Amino acid sequence: MVRFTRADDLQGAEFVETNLRGARFVGADLSGAVLRGVEVRGTEIDAPWLSDAPFLRVNGVDVIPLVEAELDRRFPGRAGRRAAEPEALRAAWDDLQRAWEAAVGRVATMPDGTVDVSAGGEWSFAQTLRHLVLATDLWFGQAVLGLEQPFHPLGLLDDGTAGDGRIEVSVFATGTPAYADVLEARASRVAMVRDFLADVTPEELATPRRNPHAPQEPETTLSCLHVILEEEWEHLRYAVRDLDAIDAQGDA
Repeated sequence: MVRFTRADDLQGAEFVETNLRGARFVGADLSGAVLRGVEVRGTEIDAPWLSDAPFLRVNGVDVIPLVEAELDRRFPGRAGRRAAEPEALRAAWDDLQRAWEAAVGRVATMPDGTVDVSAGGEWSFAQTLRHLVLATDLWFGQAVLGLEQPFHPLGLLDDGTAGDGRIEVSVFATGTPAYADVLEARASRVAMVRDFLADVTPEELATPRRNPHAPQEPETTLSCLHVILEEEWEHLRYAVRDLDAIDAQGDA
């Protein structure tokens, strides 16, 4: 199988009557791509930043509003991920955690070891929870609370880097931790945000903060919370998708 990586610059390339059956694009930039007269039966697109795109047209129809409306229907409470007022943010966080509790309850009914199963090379359920611990530590513990060492050892990094520079990797645990420990770490971060939201004021939401990835980018407490909410809902979608895939494999 031919493999193209970051070292291969295919910008502006033209594919004419090319056989791309079964091709897989991971982390690829397809912005502005134009597909004409293409066969797309069985094609699957997963774009977590779809709502921020100006448009995605299929046969002349912008499908982004349709996709967003359907996701809001499938995940009650998701529409509140961009709430701006304290009371609405508290409700949004509660809705989100009820959705996650349902997913945690579902995986608890599945065969032992399911929490560590990867579907299609994606993160396992436990790894997803660990990444959300990291996301909370980065965008809340570091960016909002300004903690000197905000990172829980069970947080899961993408590539060992985050924040303004490289995080000392020795902060983080290696191997596969016990699921009970993952749940405990996750619960501590959920409670940390919940407690903050309990009495947050509009003035605190407008307080300038430092973007942990790009210090030059302006952020506020509210925008940092929006990042966390977006991460939470997207990873819940991934988790449910992958649990469905695992269930389907078991039924095959």
